[in-house]
Amino acid sequence: MPYFRGMKEIIFIVDESPEGGYDARALDHSIFTDGDDLEQLKANVKDAVATHFDAAEMPKVIRLHMVKEIVIAA
Repeated sequence: MPYFRGMKEIIFIVDESPEGGYDARALDHSIFTDGDDLEQLKANVKDAVATHFDAAEMPKVIRLHMVKEIVIAA
């Protein structure tokens, strides 16, 4: 990905984990994390983003896009 100074936001796709809890992966970056509940997930995402970027590149907003799959019999 090209270098962006002062990125505005980063987007994570969040899925419910089959084992329970949530899995999150960033779009356009190699950042993956998880959490047992939404509060832990948010804390882990913030920590992962802070670890991945230096201060000049830190996004201003972290967006979590929740994906919920519902399967029904046809």
